[in-house]
Amino acid sequence: MELSQLRTLLAVIDHGSFEAAADELRLTQSAVSQRIRALESSVGQVLVRRTRPAGVTDAGQVYLRLARQMTALSDQAHQEAGGAASAPRLPIAVNSDSLGSWVLPALAPLAAEIAFDLHREDEAHSISLLRDGSVMAAITTSGRPVQGCTVHRLGSLRYRPMTARPESFPDGPTREALSRNPVVVFDRKDDLQDAYLRAHRVDPAAPPRHHVPASADFAAAVRLGMGWGMLPDTEPDTGLTVLDQHSIDVTLYWQQWSLATRALDRTGEAVRAAAATHLR
Repeated sequence: MELSQLRTLLAVIDHGSFEAAADELRLTQSAVSQRIRALESSVGQVLVRRTRPAGVTDAGQVYLRLARQMTALSDQAHQEAGGAASAPRLPIAVNSDSLGSWVLPALAPLAAEIAFDLHREDEAHSISLLRDGSVMAAITTSGRPVQGCTVHRLGSLRYRPMTARPESFPDGPTREALSRNPVVVFDRKDDLQDAYLRAHRVDPAAPPRHHVPASADFAAAVRLGMGWGMLPDTEPDTGLTVLDQHSIDVTLYWQQWSLATRALDRTGEAVRAAAATHLR
């Protein structure tokens, strides 16, 4: 296989289609298709799912990881040898609460030299993006390293149940009150509110729920009284009442590929330093 073929695989998956990859690589769509077919022929397996957006097959995950590794190492070698090179592209998976509070300030000083491609993903699910080669690093709740990755404990985010309408809970968060009052949920992967309900012996399907899949908007929905929700300590609790002292701590880890590139190493150092300041 050739490096140009691996770069083309990367472009097709990252940009979602053969057409977009052709624009990125300044090639014709026919040339992109030929490179992918040649790569698949050389390995004897179908690597790309011809869907919208384009995806990788199980075999394609292996070669997508290889493509990222080879491209990163090739670009760094070219740069170290004095060749002109654009900023290395670094795809990272970050949970919404961290992205909206402490991660962006940590990455900002590196923005002139690294092109960040941030994937917002729930911390309990970001591990899958590492495995399939979509990202080179991730903030996750798994302390068990993915094959080919290193792992560092970052610390914990503490979530507390808050409401803008304490009068709706005159006797506190009783089973009856929690079953009746609406709850704000980030998205369908978010289990924090359901875990709180289960701890209070309430069926999570009982209360009405609002899905608000953006960190700032989620907090705004709670402040506007649309429902109660679990908010992190990084979120100011102005105008809100804590329902009770039942908090949930979510321990976060930084996992990154075991690949010696300057961009990946500097990013890991920046994230770990910021986490030491902002997390428990």
